[in-house]
Amino acid sequence: MARRPSAAHLGPGAVGENLSFETLTEESVCIGDVFAIGGARLQVCQPRQPCFKFALRFADPGMPRAMVKNGRCGWYFRVLEPGAVEAGDTATILDRPNPDWPVLRLFRIITGKAVERAELDAMATLDGLASQWRRSAGGLL
Repeated sequence: MARRPSAAHLGPGAVGENLSFETLTEESVCIGDVFAIGGARLQVCQPRQPCFKFALRFADPGMPRAMVKNGRCGWYFRVLEPGAVEAGDTATILDRPNPDWPVLRLFRIITGKAVERAELDAMATLDGLASQWRRSAGGLL
C-alpha cells in the first residue's frame, strides 16, 4: 500500500509550480488578476487541474481526488510582460477585472458535477480567462 505524502512532501515546488506565495490563495486570487512580480507582469488565467502526473509524482492514485476535495489547486499565469523574478519579490496586484471570480470558484465549476447555466454563461465572458475555458463553457453542462 502506498504511503500518503505528509505535509512536508507538499511544500513549495512539490507539484511543479514555478512560483509559490505565502499569502495568496485560491480564495484570494481571482481569474484575470494582473500582478507585478519582480520585473514581470503576470495575469491569472485558469486554475490548475489534477491529473495522472500528480498521482504518479506521489505514487498515490488518490491525490487528484484530494486536490479536488480540498480546493488547493493553484493557478496558471500568462506572461503579459516578461521580466526577471527572484525569490522574495513582492507580488503586487495591478488590476482585478473579476472580483467575484476567485480561482476556487472556477475550480469548483470545472471539477463539479452540478453546474448552473448562468455560471457557465458568466464564465464564458470572463476577462483574462484562458480562451479554451471560455470556449468550452457551453460544453460543461
